[in-house]
Amino acid sequence: MKKIFLVAGLLLFAFIINSCESKKFATGLEDEIYVVADSTEYAELYDALAQTFEVEINTPLPEKLFTLKRVSPNQISSVQRKKNIIIVAPLNSGSKTSEYISSIVDDSVKKLLSNDDFYVTKYDLWARNQLVTVISANGMQELEFKILKNKDKLLYAYQKISDDRLRESLYSAKYERKEIEGKLLKDYGWIIYVQADFRLAKSVPEDNFVWLRRAPGSDMERWIFVHWIDNASPEYLIVDSIKAIRNRITEKYYRTSDDSAYVVIAQDYFVSNEVNFKGRYAIFTQGLWDLNVKGMGGPFVNYTFYDEKSKRIYMLDGSVFAPKYFKRNLIQQMDVLLQSFMTKDELSKDRIEDLLDSIDESVKY
Repeated sequence: MKKIFLVAGLLLFAFIINSCESKKFATGLEDEIYVVADSTEYAELYDALAQTFEVEINTPLPEKLFTLKRVSPNQISSVQRKKNIIIVAPLNSGSKTSEYISSIVDDSVKKLLSNDDFYVTKYDLWARNQLVTVISANGMQELEFKILKNKDKLLYAYQKISDDRLRESLYSAKYERKEIEGKLLKDYGWIIYVQADFRLAKSVPEDNFVWLRRAPGSDMERWIFVHWIDNASPEYLIVDSIKAIRNRITEKYYRTSDDSAYVVIAQDYFVSNEVNFKGRYAIFTQGLWDLNVKGMGGPFVNYTFYDEKSKRIYMLDGSVFAPKYFKRNLIQQMDVLLQSFMTKDELSKDRIEDLLDSIDESVKY
């Protein structure tokens, strides 16, 4: 019933009339969220909002997933085309933001907003690919509690739309290496989106290993590897096994040019979560890689899952080496590219034929 109320509530936004207008794409940085709030209320709510959205990841320097930027309700028109917006205030507090929320929703929505676990999200409100969230409650204490209670859902919504926007910009047929994708499909029964500036560095059938590299030898390298285990069991899906498998692979293939050192998982930072990878149970790990002799390092992301149809364990791994740059957006790009992975069973017949037809026999292994 709540879901029905939620849909009804969204339709009651008074400012929805703008949807009839032709909308331009949302603008701004992916990692910025504009928070429409009065200064005193924002100060009280900042800790809860920061715990929700300004989550730090190590790359290896700490970087925030999102940065909050407060905007006065008097200035809301100046940010209406931004990608990520939150409007937050207690109901009937007398603040300008509270009055603004009252002006854009009717009484039935206000009742819903007063529920302990209710907040309203609206996509493409003022611009395309935009997410606006209204969070409110009967009082400041309840509002703070609501934010913290729903922090995982709130963060996920902004991460997901950010990934969707990035996916839309990265997955371009114009810059796709379809001949490499076709080779991978023909030889191994799976594909991953290959951007124009990636090259196939290694393909080792006897080890079930494929390595894609971007800008080798530069100060902004990116690496993707796919490794799989045939005739496997879901029992491999434990964090210790994932660490051991990754370290074994990188010790063998991620080595310095003089073969004197190799990549290992750093001890400083490592987190794992259970996630859904296209309908499959998966372990998502995020951490830092290092050399066994130290001296260089960077962030990595990894999805490991069991595919029932092929009876394979797949490990998809993306790493970044960019010592002179912030790496939050780079590692997000790697994450989104890993999510393009598909087995042959997931591809349409036309897509399979198109990829196989595009195979260029001159592709170097």
